[in-house]
Amino acid sequence: MKLMADNVYGPEQLADYLHMTAEQVLRLAERGKLPGRKVAGRWRFSEPEIHHWLEQRIGGSDELELARMEDAFGNAENPGAALQSISTLLTPAAIDTALPAKTRSSVIRAMVTLAEGTGWLWDTERMTEAINGREELYPTALDNGVALLHPRRPMPAILERPFIAFGRTSKRIPFGNPRGVQTDLFFLICSTSDRGHLHTLARLSRLIADDSVLAQLRTASDRQEAHAAIAERESQLEQ
Repeated sequence: MKLMADNVYGPEQLADYLHMTAEQVLRLAERGKLPGRKVAGRWRFSEPEIHHWLEQRIGGSDELELARMEDAFGNAENPGAALQSISTLLTPAAIDTALPAKTRSSVIRAMVTLAEGTGWLWDTERMTEAINGREELYPTALDNGVALLHPRRPMPAILERPFIAFGRTSKRIPFGNPRGVQTDLFFLICSTSDRGHLHTLARLSRLIADDSVLAQLRTASDRQEAHAAIAERESQLEQ
């Protein structure tokens, strides 16, 4: 699908992207439930605004909706191809169960350094700056003590491949949660495409909605045990 000029969708293009009908898109826009604006009497939708809207929607979705969104964004980019699982994207080498950080800025630096250790991240300065910018605009810290770090948009120019890093601090720290809930579990999502990012975000959101998975991640003695907790729960989702 080809975008219009300046990364703008028309109603039909956005409908194709969201797996909706054009009528559904227009109905949501008219009701103010979809970010857009009329230009010369025609609805136009900014790609960055739609991307942020989708992230917010994923964050507020239940299990069934997350599963639907995961399937839609996973298959549309490469129909028939096997979807990358979280346990594949998250290798044990990118896990640290004793993250040496006590502040938000030090967590971000430590997570980017952890990601750099895979050899798949080529520019730590740009990634750090992008994550800091994202956190300043829209904190990613959730009410369950998990933060899903990522840039505002995928950064394929500085990544060899998509992957995830995971870190755990010894104590919970303030990380910008609007309710004041402190955070101790941190995922860094490094994506190379919008659809890939949204698919990963939806599946990861399904995993961390399980309290037993979070309990295992908080008590895991090493990176292998933490990875096994993710892989086991993910295998259950696929049954």
